[in-house]
Amino acid sequence: MAPVLAVLIVLLTVALVVWRPRGLDPAWAAALGAASALLAGVVHLSDLPPLWDATWNATLTLVALIVLSLLLDAAGFFRWAALHVARWGGGRGRRLLTLLVVFSALVAAVFANDGGVLILTPLVLELAALLSLPRAATLAFALAVGFVVDAASLPLTISNLTNIIAADAFGLGFGEYARVMVPVDLAVVLACVAVLLAVYGRTLPRRYDLAALPEPGSAVRSWGVFRAGWAVTPLLLAGAFLASRLHVPLSAVVGTAAAVVWLVAARSGNVSSRAVLRSAPWNVVIFSLAMYTVVFGLRGAGITGAYGEWLAGWAGRGTLPGVLAGGLSVAGLSAGLNNLPALLTALLGIRESGVGGPARDALLYGAVVGADIGPKLTPLGSLATLLWLHVLGGRGLKVSWGEYLRAGLVLTPPVLLVGLLTLWGVLAGR
Repeated sequence: MAPVLAVLIVLLTVALVVWRPRGLDPAWAAALGAASALLAGVVHLSDLPPLWDATWNATLTLVALIVLSLLLDAAGFFRWAALHVARWGGGRGRRLLTLLVVFSALVAAVFANDGGVLILTPLVLELAALLSLPRAATLAFALAVGFVVDAASLPLTISNLTNIIAADAFGLGFGEYARVMVPVDLAVVLACVAVLLAVYGRTLPRRYDLAALPEPGSAVRSWGVFRAGWAVTPLLLAGAFLASRLHVPLSAVVGTAAAVVWLVAARSGNVSSRAVLRSAPWNVVIFSLAMYTVVFGLRGAGITGAYGEWLAGWAGRGTLPGVLAGGLSVAGLSAGLNNLPALLTALLGIRESGVGGPARDALLYGAVVGADIGPKLTPLGSLATLLWLHVLGGRGLKVSWGEYLRAGLVLTPPVLLVGLLTLWGVLAGR
């Protein structure tokens, strides 16, 4: 009975998170699931301290990254960059799509996928309106952003909440993680460009009018915050690299960077620093801990242990089977359940299996690739996709779930396969 009850609680929690009856916040939907798991006895109060220890650093890091990105967005940082990207496109639609993919990948790498989708989606819609693009071309550019901010959120631990949780769970340093995943991400970005151009190339304008674009400098509302962003970003990356070596929490590094820019914004008077703090997604802390609590119930029911044994069996056959087993299974679970519970289930399974060395790396990194790219198969795969659809709808570009599914089923499999095969090559070459 316990396994059935644990699975049922996970499924109902995910359903509440995705469907949000009566506008229920995803964090409180997850909290209801966690409370149900505690009341049903599949998780115990004594389990909560280690669960908090496993999630606090990752969630606070994500909050700090989004605060930083919102401050820079309010100062016009990303709008300035987007206008430069549009000018570098030289009036050619296909070149612009390619540059938008690269730009989106860079933003997701440094400012995380959730921050990227919130900032870049409105920007690309504004850009399409400035260029008077038809719906088909507007959707193609919007898809380029919405797809890439998740799929290309692999290179750094800070690029995705799932990356941070996976790195924390197995003690992966910032540099150690990046050495494996940066080359994988480069291959994924190239695959995104190729697939998007192949599928949507005909919908893009052959030429667009550069004269319709305003000067990039006109987008900047606070030059002080703008310059602070340029100064802090490389220091943030350097600090993140040193954090694991100095045993400093990653959230402390990112939080310091966000605090510096916030202080500059508070002094500038051109950016409402208090409004940014109020709009920060503090509820992601509740969401992350609650979802981990719900998934932890699967461990007590023996489900994660069985999954871990299955994964270990494939990893025992070699690096490629391990990468594919971890990546494809988590991708499938992410598409059907949402990527956070999918990855948490895999992490618990890998830990319980006791697998180590190259076999563990194949499963762990493969699971991260699956959790970052696999969710793009369906609208419910990640919160970033749901946010993307919400932003589009609010801006008058309605995308039905059926329309998204058709796009996701075409775009995701080849990009996922490229990511997993590149990961295999990287791990086999170490």
